[in-house]
Amino acid sequence: MGSAREILRNKTEGSGRRKPEWLRVPLPVGTSYRRMKELLKKNSLNTVCESAACPNRGECWSRSTATIMILGDVCTRSCGFCNVKTGRPGEIDRQEPERVAEAVATMGLAHAVITSVNRDELPDGGASVWAQTIRAVRRRCPQTRIEVLIPDFCGNWEALGLVIEAEPDVLNHNVETVPRLYRRVRPQGKLSRSLELLERAKLAGLTTKSGFMVGLGESDQEVFALLDSLQAAQVDMVTIGQYLQPTGLHLPVECWVTPETFAHYRGYGLRLGFKNVFSGPLVRSSYHAEEQAAFASRR
Repeated sequence: MGSAREILRNKTEGSGRRKPEWLRVPLPVGTSYRRMKELLKKNSLNTVCESAACPNRGECWSRSTATIMILGDVCTRSCGFCNVKTGRPGEIDRQEPERVAEAVATMGLAHAVITSVNRDELPDGGASVWAQTIRAVRRRCPQTRIEVLIPDFCGNWEALGLVIEAEPDVLNHNVETVPRLYRRVRPQGKLSRSLELLERAKLAGLTTKSGFMVGLGESDQEVFALLDSLQAAQVDMVTIGQYLQPTGLHLPVECWVTPETFAHYRGYGLRLGFKNVFSGPLVRSSYHAEEQAAFASRR
């Protein structure tokens, strides 16, 4: 368990200094990695792997998996942790859903993960494109399980309904951090809105998933309370990972959370009744998503 003394020690060793051994990953190389990069470029597709500077990109692309990001690569929000570009997005690409389906078919994915930037300037937040993309992948790859990592659509529940009606296999929406840190970490988000979204999706019959980061200054008790809130919203699966500062302009890492503490969080979540809790330093929302979903379905 991450005691106050342990967290303080890790903080003095942490932000801006060498990462601990358990966070070091090999550089991305190999034939499969290059093939994935070329495939995504050919289909003019963005990935959160690149846009968010995910540390697992090399491993995932080498396994011929990637998290496709739709609706462009410019986000209308300015979260303190995120490396995705912020600004005024361009026009919607109406051909994108079919290109996503083509890429999923070419990769031969059994489990496809799709995410997007926030498009708060659109009346439906991009929900109609989300629905078109899900249906395009379903037509082209009927055996592929589709997991979507969606924004909150500013609480537009009619927009959420468009995504729900398209029937993704897993609906994921991240709460990102504990309530006390929202103003600093996720200033344009609302925890209550995110929890309502997840509850609405579950009540509609979907398998639901959410995730958050640690290492931003939260306490163990705040992590437990957030897990309690997710359980109350009937979320099926949870991911917990270490926050990594993408650039010097982003929020600093307050502490390196140890693998033992991650294991403690996982144990607490499983005792609450989640179908699965993936908790570890390098865990991300879509990291080994197929394994996460399969594990949950066996419980």
